[in-house]
Amino acid sequence: MNKEETRKLIISKLKKLGEELNRKIEAEQSPSITMPTRTLSNAYFDPKDRLIKLGDKTQTRNFFNVGQSKKFMQTSLVAAEIKKLLEQKQPSLSTRQLYYILKHSIEGTKENTFDDQATESDPVIEDIEVTIDALRENLGLEATPSGVISGELIYDDLKTGDTINCSKMGSAGAAIPPNTEPSSIKFKTCKAKYILVVEKFAVWNLLNQSKFWKKNNCILMTGKGQASRSDRRLVARLNKEFKIPVYVFADMDPYGYYIYSVYKQGSINLAFFSEKAGCPDAKYIGLKVDDIKKFGIKKSNFIKLNDLDLKRIKEIRNYDWFKGKEWQKELKALKDFGYKVESDALVSKSIQFTAEEYLPKLIKAKDFLP
Repeated sequence: MNKEETRKLIISKLKKLGEELNRKIEAEQSPSITMPTRTLSNAYFDPKDRLIKLGDKTQTRNFFNVGQSKKFMQTSLVAAEIKKLLEQKQPSLSTRQLYYILKHSIEGTKENTFDDQATESDPVIEDIEVTIDALRENLGLEATPSGVISGELIYDDLKTGDTINCSKMGSAGAAIPPNTEPSSIKFKTCKAKYILVVEKFAVWNLLNQSKFWKKNNCILMTGKGQASRSDRRLVARLNKEFKIPVYVFADMDPYGYYIYSVYKQGSINLAFFSEKAGCPDAKYIGLKVDDIKKFGIKKSNFIKLNDLDLKRIKEIRNYDWFKGKEWQKELKALKDFGYKVESDALVSKSIQFTAEEYLPKLIKAKDFLP
């Protein structure tokens, strides 16, 4: 299905949604919208595909339910605006811009349609995605990406007509586009042997300055913490289309471990997106508890685990995708060790330690966690 056919199909789905609401109103019934539930209770780990997927539980959002009426109104507003933008063939908007288009005071009240993007409009957009089975990128909406990339990768930006060479972007690297679907970027060449995904921008920056990607023939990428969906989709496409492995380098704490799992299996909140953005064969390169002794990391770099860290360790140990013996052993070792260590801390060994000793040794030895 081409871009125009996809646009028309989405418009027809949104129109059908609106017509059903109108039918209920004319029949003097409570207007309602039924959609899949996007919570842990409706997410499951598929051991065959090794991905987090969305289950078949649904929720209904009713206008005449006091606790749901505002969310119902917000859902209707977002759906109607998306339909209008698609019909008018408007340029893609950021989710932030859509928030401001729809944010206003409701006439005759002191209430606003939206008060916060992160907790109100963004989740509603995701609800609409799963309700009509269409990705945000096809709804004419794009989140603001934060990731950067460097390495032997050349692609065409189909929106601008530019050719981007990720090995020629200097110390800043190439910004990851807000839309990394095949309809927006087309890969030309990729000479890399693997993709190294780094949690921290500061670590990526140090590796990029030392030309780690050139010396080791890899693609070096960071999502600057928890990756956006465009970052994850780009990594997944490179992994699948060029058949190259993905290694993730993150902090030795439950949050770094979970960031890795999002690249690998997908996330609970966006379980419907996992099949497009997951890399089931990704490997966790470090930091690991065993690395602390193996590489002689100083105790002055340790940060004591707090109550929230311990709670998070307990939570992720119960996730099905962390139930493998290697990860259960690692999580127990972290709890027993009692400290976390940030990937930035490796500079205490030497500025070039990460690029010239730590990462090359682990990659050569294939010292990974699955």
